[in-house]
Amino acid sequence: MPDTTIDVAALKRRMGRVGVWNSTLGGESASFERDAAAEIESLGYGTLWVGEGPKAKEALVHSAILLSGTRQMMIATGIANIWARDATAVATGANALAEAYDGRFVLGLGVSHAPLVSARGHDYSKPVSAMRAYLDAMDASEYGGPLPEPAPRLLAALRPKMLDLAAKRAQGAHPYFVTPEHTARARAVLGPDPVLAPEQTVLLETDPERARQIARGFTTHYLALPNYANNLRELGWDDKDLADGGSDALVDAIVAWGDPETIIARVRAHLDAGADHVCIQPLAETSGELLEHLRILAQSDVVSS
Repeated sequence: MPDTTIDVAALKRRMGRVGVWNSTLGGESASFERDAAAEIESLGYGTLWVGEGPKAKEALVHSAILLSGTRQMMIATGIANIWARDATAVATGANALAEAYDGRFVLGLGVSHAPLVSARGHDYSKPVSAMRAYLDAMDASEYGGPLPEPAPRLLAALRPKMLDLAAKRAQGAHPYFVTPEHTARARAVLGPDPVLAPEQTVLLETDPERARQIARGFTTHYLALPNYANNLRELGWDDKDLADGGSDALVDAIVAWGDPETIIARVRAHLDAGADHVCIQPLAETSGELLEHLRILAQSDVVSS
């Protein structure tokens, strides 16, 4: 069962309605990241999310770097791979961050993808069962330090079984590579109380041809992963839509491109569909470009409220 000592309503307020999901900053120095995180906080974003991949900084250490550069903003993993460290290590590590940084850490956990998991020598055949067993082991671990409130956890969940597990064994879900239609379905499975924090990729580009060219550089990678492809099929997209980096309609549904008003309208669509928090991921080639896009989008009242 999810930890009932965690105030989920307060967690939603602390996370804010809009956050930032990024992979660009992870390639920078720790000093640069701390300064960038401080600016993102000053712009009004409630939570900064960090991913984890084969070449990325280790998720909990990466989070500590960002926490050390900020004062109030939440830092969340999107996601920490359950195959990268055992359950006791992630439980005690997450709680250490929660203790050290005034409860500003959110542990996003996920089962990753079959190719990445098999490369580590693990069996991916039953991801929901693997996550359930991992959560059992986390719950059985003990943390020896003083802990006002345990670190909240969200599960990377797309389809009903993992969403149901997120509702029952975590504080909510963090879907990635999704649409507002998926957000509505996810809310129906989760029920009204758990946190629902989808990622939304965005691109400040108004030329359709240029925007879709850039967006396909992003979608091509993810459409090759069965988890995302199967989730989209369940939402009604067919194989023609998923081919060659995605049809125009699918690319437009996954990546919100255009002027700031168009992008913020997509964020509102997720919120209207039941999201508590939307983490935007600007497609940017450099960290400087990322920060410039975030400055522009921060002018919306959706971010600042």
